[in-house]
Amino acid sequence: MIVVILLLVLLGVIVHFFILHYGKLGRMMNSIPGPQAIPIFGNLLTLQVSPHDLWKIMRKLSNQYYPIYRLWSFTIPFLNIRHPNDIETILGNPKSIQKSAVYDLLKPWFGTGLLTSSGRKWHLRRKILTPAFHFNVLRQFVDVFIEESERMIKMLKSEQGPVVKDLMPIISEHTLNVICETSMGTSLKDKGVFQYKYRKAVYDMGQVQVYRLVRPWLHYEFLLACVPKGWEQCRLLKILHGFTKQIIRERKEYHNQTDGRYLSGFDDDSSGQKDMGIHKRRLAMLDLLIAAHRNNQIDDEGIREEVDTFMFRGHDTTAMSICFTILLLAEHKEIQERARIEVNRVMEENEGKMTMSAFQNLSYLERCIKESLRLYPSVPFISRAPEMDMKLSNYVVPADTVVHLHIADVHRDPKYWPNPDVFDPDRFLSENMHGRHPYSYVPFSAGPRNCIGQRFAMLELKATIGLLLHNFYLEPVDYLKDITITTDLVIRPAHPIRTKFIPIETTC
Repeated sequence: MIVVILLLVLLGVIVHFFILHYGKLGRMMNSIPGPQAIPIFGNLLTLQVSPHDLWKIMRKLSNQYYPIYRLWSFTIPFLNIRHPNDIETILGNPKSIQKSAVYDLLKPWFGTGLLTSSGRKWHLRRKILTPAFHFNVLRQFVDVFIEESERMIKMLKSEQGPVVKDLMPIISEHTLNVICETSMGTSLKDKGVFQYKYRKAVYDMGQVQVYRLVRPWLHYEFLLACVPKGWEQCRLLKILHGFTKQIIRERKEYHNQTDGRYLSGFDDDSSGQKDMGIHKRRLAMLDLLIAAHRNNQIDDEGIREEVDTFMFRGHDTTAMSICFTILLLAEHKEIQERARIEVNRVMEENEGKMTMSAFQNLSYLERCIKESLRLYPSVPFISRAPEMDMKLSNYVVPADTVVHLHIADVHRDPKYWPNPDVFDPDRFLSENMHGRHPYSYVPFSAGPRNCIGQRFAMLELKATIGLLLHNFYLEPVDYLKDITITTDLVIRPAHPIRTKFIPIETTC
């Protein structure tokens, strides 16, 4: 039966291939530069490599066919862009907020949450969730950022003296604790095994999705269900959804037992109070979703979609940003020391504490973080399917064409970033930013679908990096020049990345 289905699919692909390639769309797409495609398979065979080799191939093609090129996956053309003008054309246009079919691969995990939805549903979800990232709400989260950073610092210091650590496990644990305590209103303290299984499942799911991405026959759920990768995805989804459902269940029970009186608003002086082990009246994103559920604006599945989306996007992307910033500062001692001096000065001015106002005075540290995000953007590419014909690099692109925007490549374009591989935080001094193309730097995307949590992320990055610099000297163990990047849902090293943490007091 499976053989018959595969033969019918292959026959359909062959017929579709000839109709498409010699029709109007095929002629338009083939007028755009790109590597030679072979009949039926297109460029698929080129992409059947390991995830880290796939990263290298995409960077090579981006430079070879600058500023735009096309690839064929069977009968589907993919456009790849990296020029700021083209990035602006896509991201800045309200008619191009539709995510491409690539994101369909994520729907078994995220459903149609904020990341993957479109149209009216996307607008409604964005409206529901925006208050969760208001300045006054973020201000209440500062204590959590600091508390979790201090917990991590205590763990590092507990080993007495200098310690070499693989960054990804400890930083990922830290950022997952933060997103749960803040946006979900619950704590993962004393749940080490529970959260480790989730973090491991997130990593494994990323590998499954990259495997599927370059094998379009596995985009069909009925075929995926017949192979080991499909069985693995099923197993991982049980872990991922089980984790988020427990988070939701605990928070719902809390509101049921407190008669829902903490589902809206908050008092500035109440964030430290606790009731039943959960922060009371600290407005969390999950609370907004539960309140919307009670107002019939969202169902239980909708809550699960958004919690799954933000649990992943709110911890994994930030974790990678922190890791790469630590590596860069460890390799650049003068920049590290300048950032440390600024942090120490600001903390001294605030009686040894980090506060929201203190964060606003960490201008050099902020430039270090921005430069790190330029070199290693957490989300190195995004994909859209514009709802109207558009002109990209002088080529007319038909509506609904899959367009990949390569953020990692525009961030290192030497036309906009002199010596692009050099770590230089002063690129983000106001005088050096003057006249720079605004879409040459888009680590949080841009336009209507920009990252809703970017201010949250920057505050968390400042708190974590700032307190680490206040307590440790950072020395490199694994150097960035030796690190291999692998293709994943976020930018990710292919192997452990280690840094030495030297407690500052031991050097006195």
